[in-house]
Amino acid sequence: MKMNEAMTTGGQARRDSVISRHDVPEIVEHDLLIIGAGISGVNMAYRFQERFPHMSYRVLEARQDIGGTWDLMRYPGIRSDSDLYTFGFEWRPWPERIPIAGGDKILKYMKDSAAEFGIDKKICLGSTVLEAKWSSKRQAWTLAVQQARTGSAQELRYYRAKFLVYASGFYDYQKPMPAVIPGLKENFMGQVYHPQFWPQNANYTGKKVAVIGSGATAITLIPALARLAAKVVMVQRSPTYIMSMNNSVAYQWWERFLPIALQQRIRRLMFVLMSAIMTRIPASWMRPFLKRNTQRALPKHIPYDPHFKPTYAPFSQRVCLCPDGDFFEALREGKADVATGEIKTVTEDSIILKSGQRIEADVIITATGLNLMFGGKVAMYVDGRLMKWNEKYMWRGAGMQDFPNCAIVRGYTKASWTLGADVTAYLVCRLISHMEKEGLSSATPKVAQKEVILPTKQPGIGGLTSTYIMRGKDALPRESDRTPWNGREDYLKELWHAKYGNITQGVHFTPSGDYGIYGNIMFLSR
Repeated sequence: MKMNEAMTTGGQARRDSVISRHDVPEIVEHDLLIIGAGISGVNMAYRFQERFPHMSYRVLEARQDIGGTWDLMRYPGIRSDSDLYTFGFEWRPWPERIPIAGGDKILKYMKDSAAEFGIDKKICLGSTVLEAKWSSKRQAWTLAVQQARTGSAQELRYYRAKFLVYASGFYDYQKPMPAVIPGLKENFMGQVYHPQFWPQNANYTGKKVAVIGSGATAITLIPALARLAAKVVMVQRSPTYIMSMNNSVAYQWWERFLPIALQQRIRRLMFVLMSAIMTRIPASWMRPFLKRNTQRALPKHIPYDPHFKPTYAPFSQRVCLCPDGDFFEALREGKADVATGEIKTVTEDSIILKSGQRIEADVIITATGLNLMFGGKVAMYVDGRLMKWNEKYMWRGAGMQDFPNCAIVRGYTKASWTLGADVTAYLVCRLISHMEKEGLSSATPKVAQKEVILPTKQPGIGGLTSTYIMRGKDALPRESDRTPWNGREDYLKELWHAKYGNITQGVHFTPSGDYGIYGNIMFLSR
């Protein structure tokens, strides 16, 4: 079958798409297609098969294994930066009694969860989506997918379905955020590593290591590196809030009376409520609490100010969790240190701050954040028009303005990612049920002609103002402070709405009779 539709925008021809340039011998159809087998993709698969057991689906994963972030990131000490009782799946709660765990345990948990519910049998690895095209005539999406074969061989495959959910996260898997550090490339003679692409042969044993950055990645790396390195110094422009926590959950008297499955659900609920309470505490109360927590853990020779006194309010950037105080332990043992100030330049063997302080280094690690990218590198077309994420508003933190039958899985910035992914899954499944019941063919979030939508007044994304967020936020969809064009904000409120609230506000529905019977459903997620 030929896919040679004329693609025009405003009367002007645009470049041919992958689909229109190739013969399409076969189109694979499923009720649901999930692209990406990370935490969001696996969760979406479960929610869909639970709600619609009579429908079929497949999971397309570009990498050669499932896990998403937890398969990609391999740097020393990698672990969750949220507690795993809320980061884990609601339908298979985190089974261990440690809230924070390493990447290997998280990856195993994800694989075990997928295998237990048969999701692993629906996953197609090595499948990269190149483009997705919506046709109002067909009331369906058609996707071009590059399928990896043995060796370097590849082939194009095509999929078609009714509904599309995109949950690929918000950072570039192939390219980290470039570190703009004077003299690093020109002068430094040692090794430079980025955590996102940690080499298997990285050698830092007995060497002086400088970690540039003070976010969750740096706080994770430093105690792991300190076990083998001669010395590790965290070089930060400004400090971050760090909270030590006991990384074990004590047994409670009531547990002896309850089955394990119920114990796990209660434990998860407790952490959900604790997270909700923490993010609601006023900054004027939270700042002194975090200060006392840090001062108790610091060695006497390292002052709180300026190294651990942030200038911003708590939760304006993520609070770094420090299980069993391992970061502070490395400081107390003299295996790690902190230097605060702007970098003037990097020499062949040192980092020089503007204050004149010199930090000797054999190895420099640039833990300076991720390169934000929404929607991967998939070209999205609606009736031949190339759509741009950053020109459109989000609908209830899940849909996208002017994208028919399309949803985007996005997590929370101040709580566990998976909580937001699950809210999206509930909302999408409920929307599909509504469409099926009412005989509707498509649902498109639309801003009414006379409706005026203004961008949110919150800085960054959901109030999060980390450096990499501020650098890349212009590439992300727009958000408003006005319902339903707002992003992710409050898990408990949005979970209630996803299950019971109004899901038709701001949505234009097309009856199936206009284009034919209700057809297949398709989801894209990573």
